[in-house]
Amino acid sequence: MAFLTEEQLRNIGFFSIGTNVLISDKASVYGASRIKIGNNVRIDDFCVLSAGQGGIEIGSYIHIAVYSSLIGAGKIMVSDFCNISSKVAIYSSNDDYSGEYMTNPMVPSVFTNVTDDVVLLGKHVIIGSGSLVLPGTTLNEGVAIGAFSLVTSECEEFSIYAGVPAKKIKNRKRKLLELESELMKRFHTEISSR
Repeated sequence: MAFLTEEQLRNIGFFSIGTNVLISDKASVYGASRIKIGNNVRIDDFCVLSAGQGGIEIGSYIHIAVYSSLIGAGKIMVSDFCNISSKVAIYSSNDDYSGEYMTNPMVPSVFTNVTDDVVLLGKHVIIGSGSLVLPGTTLNEGVAIGAFSLVTSECEEFSIYAGVPAKKIKNRKRKLLELESELMKRFHTEISSR
């Protein structure tokens, strides 16, 4: 995997970008001026970041794996230490499927009824491969989503969810918070609080 150089990253025109940011030269970025990226972030091949009016905020210590996408007019916020596995789709906008309106971005908006809403991923969220996260969803701190899940509503902190639609399976351990503290001490790292 080849990553963009620091100069190439600067030339994209992000609202802000931290240090140690690795973005594949095969990733696609739209609305860069509405995208904030923290420190220690890796975005792999064939990912799509498409920021609408609400923008995209990506914290620190983040990995977004191959073929994943963050798309929509609503705000998408990915807090520190999140891991988005391959082929995950996060949408902050949604067409009206009722048949009362037309759909697709090539149709003038007067004929569509696209809605948008914030999507929030709290600290230490992990989303399994092939999962879909819809607008208005909050995955609170420590949530784990199993592979191929459909997330349509708020998820309780430090809980594991899976299925279509995603349902809580059990609680998730909190030891990772101790590990975060140790990481911060060992590397004297400061990250944004989200």
